[in-house]
Amino acid sequence: MNDMRETFFLHGLDSSSKGSKGRWFAERFPEMRIPDFQGELATRLSLLETLCQGCNNLTLVGSSFGGLMATCFAIRHPGRCHSLVLLAPALNFPEFSPPQVKVTIPTSLIIGNQDTVTPPNKVLPLARKSFSQLQICRYEDDHMLHNSFEKLDWYRLLQKDRP
Repeated sequence: MNDMRETFFLHGLDSSSKGSKGRWFAERFPEMRIPDFQGELATRLSLLETLCQGCNNLTLVGSSFGGLMATCFAIRHPGRCHSLVLLAPALNFPEFSPPQVKVTIPTSLIIGNQDTVTPPNKVLPLARKSFSQLQICRYEDDHMLHNSFEKLDWYRLLQKDRP
């Protein structure tokens, strides 16, 4: 197993590695892996399993549907994840239900109070049932986190040294 920290950005349902967040991460954190995903949840998770094969110290950053993917992966492989950063995660997706035992991975969840796609009143109770080390940051923002995404302390969230 590879103990070197690997960081992945998992984009949303209708996005790609070339979306605004993917491009932003590629410019600022070139070592971050930013794959493209298509299809249903099971198909995307299967590709993520393949991409993460041999990785044992993962930081997963997931946006919306990518946040759901990161959560599902962490539930399946808690020992392989170092931390999660969930941006307006789609935990309100009908196929998701919290695990029987809370995941103990340090998890930062960032969500906008005006999010109508992943409303905080639906997502936050599910997150609290899923994670025991959950830090929630709420902003006056929308689903895309247009106002706050670039202002977040990404070096702290990703546990990276500042250049």
